[in-house]
Amino acid sequence: MSVSWEWIAGNLDQIAQATLEHLLLTVIAVGAGFAMSLVLGLASYRWRRVYGPVAGVAGLLYTIPSLALFAVLVPFTGLTVLTAEIGLVSYTLLILVRGIVSGLDGVPRDAVEVATGMGYTRTGRLARVELPLAVPVIVTAIRLATVTTIGLVMVTALIGEGGLGQLMLRGFNRSFPTMIYVGIAMSVALAITLDLLLVGLQRVLTPWARARAA
Repeated sequence: MSVSWEWIAGNLDQIAQATLEHLLLTVIAVGAGFAMSLVLGLASYRWRRVYGPVAGVAGLLYTIPSLALFAVLVPFTGLTVLTAEIGLVSYTLLILVRGIVSGLDGVPRDAVEVATGMGYTRTGRLARVELPLAVPVIVTAIRLATVTTIGLVMVTALIGEGGLGQLMLRGFNRSFPTMIYVGIAMSVALAITLDLLLVGLQRVLTPWARARAA
């Protein structure tokens, strides 16, 4: 099937608006999910008995099919952004909590012992030593959660949200493939762009890794 370049040229504002909506839904979901996961992850790292229940609940939410989860939420929160975000945030928790705990568990014990010997308190050691050294693993989890969320945002088109998903849905309804192709292409471009930005953020947050590589 051919692509209508004329339609694309004449609807750049619509494409840009859909992409921006997709980006906002993704950033809000990953941001809120990370904030929640950081609290849960730190609690799980500090008190190991907490990790099992936290991972269990997060895993249960992750296994619920997205359409089923949105169907359960709609009677309570309606066809709203809140419904979309509750669902999207739910799917980030397992990835992010595991990433945070794994990153902290992977910090070399000798680094922790040296920090303790230097007089760091538990909180100071966590903030100044353990979390910075866990950054690569944590950022990898954020990258995975971000790419996953970009795909899941497509599904929220069925409840009136979705950004690029809405564009694709209209393309299906109108039997107009160009809108579908544009939705797919822009979602892939968005995923690649955000992934590269996160890689850049990791490099900024871990200058010692660059120095060691040099």
